[in-house]
Amino acid sequence: MLTFLRFVGVTNAAIWLGALVFFTIGAGPAFFSNDMLHLLGRPHAGAAAQIVLERYFDLQIICSVIALGHAFAERLYTGQPIGRFSIAMLGLLLGISLLGRFVIEPQMKQLHLQMYAVQTTPAQKAAAKRTFGTFHGGSQIVNLLVIAGVLTHFWQTTGPGVATRRVR
Repeated sequence: MLTFLRFVGVTNAAIWLGALVFFTIGAGPAFFSNDMLHLLGRPHAGAAAQIVLERYFDLQIICSVIALGHAFAERLYTGQPIGRFSIAMLGLLLGISLLGRFVIEPQMKQLHLQMYAVQTTPAQKAAAKRTFGTFHGGSQIVNLLVIAGVLTHFWQTTGPGVATRRVR
């Protein structure tokens, strides 16, 4: 059973970290590459990026819930206490993911619509663009912190201390 739990934890952490890095370095910037902008235009490329961003947050939520469930299952099986840092970090990552999915992303979607809507005045477009830029910049910084947190979780999940745990 411990082998299965370890497999679930490592697989989840690997998928989570891989998805974060792929979206941040590969998929996210691809939406605003010259090829994509030429193909779709900026408004449609941004709208497509918003759709993928929703799925990105959904995956983060799923992975953080699995990681928390894994930590508690391992605690039940091994009888060893869960580190407060680990639980706090996973809880924070879940909270950030929920905030991103249900607060930040919908706001950015609305601002994106305002930036490109025909009926929006130039002043409203400029204000929406400034606010969108602030949200985008902040979300990029938080995304890097999330990557650092998931990398720490991955390290803890695959670290040498994990292999030496024993059932009492």
